[in-house]
Amino acid sequence: MANIQHHSAFSPKKKIPVTILGATGVVGQRFLRRIAEHPWFYPAFLAASDRSAGKTYSEACQWHLPGLPYAGCGDMVVVPCSPEAAFSPIVFSALDAGPARDIEPLFAAKGAYVFSNASAFRMDEDVPLLIPELNPEHFGLLENQKAKRGWKGAIVTNPNCTTVMLAAPLAALQSRFGIDAVMVTSMQAISGAGYPGVPALDIVGNVIPFIRNEEPKVESESNKILGTLTAGLGGLAITPAPFVVSATCTRVPVIDGHTLSISVRLAAKATIDEVAEAFTLFEPKTAPYSLPSAPEKFLQFLKAEDRPQARKDVEEDSGMRISVGRLRTCPILDFKFISLGHNTERGAAGASVLNAEMALAMGVLQGVGE
Repeated sequence: MANIQHHSAFSPKKKIPVTILGATGVVGQRFLRRIAEHPWFYPAFLAASDRSAGKTYSEACQWHLPGLPYAGCGDMVVVPCSPEAAFSPIVFSALDAGPARDIEPLFAAKGAYVFSNASAFRMDEDVPLLIPELNPEHFGLLENQKAKRGWKGAIVTNPNCTTVMLAAPLAALQSRFGIDAVMVTSMQAISGAGYPGVPALDIVGNVIPFIRNEEPKVESESNKILGTLTAGLGGLAITPAPFVVSATCTRVPVIDGHTLSISVRLAAKATIDEVAEAFTLFEPKTAPYSLPSAPEKFLQFLKAEDRPQARKDVEEDSGMRISVGRLRTCPILDFKFISLGHNTERGAAGASVLNAEMALAMGVLQGVGE
């Protein structure tokens, strides 16, 4: 992609209108709260299901977040999830996977860039699955996507809310030592199940050792994210990272914050001090850019023996930081550690917004914000 910039102090000439699909749900509300105060974007359309369309946002939405109710947008009228009713050059999707597969392509075909939190297109070979600190070069897939699908716009996805907390520390290890195998057990917050989510009588004082469809996502998405963008006869493609991941995903009585217990076998020998140094010195690929949603510290290595903890660490950098700690040797693999992140910010709304910021700063969104 010849137009991609590698350093930028990008700022749009004027605020860019955006659409939020699924605006009344918990993730949609987090999108709106971020967009309502964003220096580059403003909420032009709040779109939701037919039962909400035509109502004011305050009528259609049961607001669940702290701070200003409805992010100050309670009087906006909710519109249907169609490009005829809600077209903007940038679209943020908080839709469930089923509706997303039908609705998101309609916007992309009309020329919108859809930044999706849904799983519908994540593993499609021509769709970037992005954590901008790790793999922004995967924006290169968009040329293939547009050509293959005949779209004027495109779809960009962010990972599953658990994958982010796995891929981030793995990236630090993969780049320095290589990785052969990963075992991970997640302890996932109840906010990851949406609202009203898991019934209180099921989750209070309990651990639920099953989350439907979660483990296959966790076992596959990091390989795509940490894969290599290569050129072939059919254009650019991702060669997945070769390590294998085995995941067990559980739901625990925590409100926000997914905690992962991770064990890794490295491809090269390393000392525990070298692994700690890899975490500490990891340089995110967002570093050359000035992005409003980028955390001050992407990957934070904590030396205290009892950290990270959801109640103490999950809100750092507005929920956009990944905290890693409790590093020690593993008697079966090589090393084991704990990783923590905010599932509905770093793992959902904030992730999509940061993807859009990175795309703008790199010059990927042709004509948008210029």
